[in-house]
Amino acid sequence: MDTAKNFLLDIKDRTAYLTVNRPEKLNALNRDTLSELSKLLGFLEQEQRVLGIILTGAGDRAFVAGADIAEFKGLSEAEAFDLATWGHRHVMDVIYNFPKPIIAAVNGFALGGGLELAMACHLRVASDQAKMGLPEVSLGIIPGYGGTQRLPELVGRGKALEMILTGDMLDASASLQWGLVNYVVPADELIRKCDELLQKMYLKSPKALSLAIRSVNKGLQSPKEGYDEEIKAFAEAFGTADFVEGVAAFLEKRKPKF
Repeated sequence: MDTAKNFLLDIKDRTAYLTVNRPEKLNALNRDTLSELSKLLGFLEQEQRVLGIILTGAGDRAFVAGADIAEFKGLSEAEAFDLATWGHRHVMDVIYNFPKPIIAAVNGFALGGGLELAMACHLRVASDQAKMGLPEVSLGIIPGYGGTQRLPELVGRGKALEMILTGDMLDASASLQWGLVNYVVPADELIRKCDELLQKMYLKSPKALSLAIRSVNKGLQSPKEGYDEEIKAFAEAFGTADFVEGVAAFLEKRKPKF
C-alpha cells in the first residue's frame, strides 16, 4: 500500500512503524488523517508480514496534540454526532480491538484526541518529555473519541474525572504513577523499548495473542460476558495450528515455531 500523505509507514522485521506525519500541526487529527489511518489499519490487519504495530508522531514535540479544532467550528449537533460516531467505529474501536498488538510510542504532547488515540492502543510507552491531557472542557465540549470511557479503565473513576474536569496535563512521571502508561523511558530509547516489548510477544502464538486481546476487551466492555468469552476463546485456541505446535514444542523441550 502506498503511504498516505499524512503518515509514514515502514515495515521491518514483522513490525509496522506507523508515524503521524503532520509535525507543522503537531500531528493534529483532521478528517483526512483519520480517514487515512482507517485505511492503513485495514491494510495492516491483512498484511501477513506484520505481527505488531508501533504508532508514534513525527518530530520531537508531539505524539498527537489533539483534533484539528478548526474543523469543529460551525458543526451542528447532528454533524458532531456523526463525526464522533465515525471516529469511534472506524479508528478508535478498530485500534482497541485490533487482533495484532499496537503500542503507542508517546514522544511528546498527547492531548485530546491524541491521548484518546494512545489509550485505544494496547500498550503505551512514553518519552520522559511526554505530556498528556484531555482539555476538551476548556472548549465547552467533552472528549468524543472514547476518552470518558477508556481513561477510567486505566486510572480509575476518581483520577479520570479529575483529569477530565480540570483539563490539566500530566507529565510522564505522573502518567506512569497513575497507570496511564506502561513505561517511561528517555526519548532516544522510546522506539527501542516498544520494539523490545513486541519482540517478546513475537515469541508467542499470534493466534493466542489475538484471542487474549479479544477476551480482555470483552470483559471490560461487557463484564457479565467476559468469563463466557474467555471460555469460548480458550476452546477456540485448541483448534489452531499454534496450539498443536505449542504443545509439541513443550513436550519435546524445544522452542515453538509459530
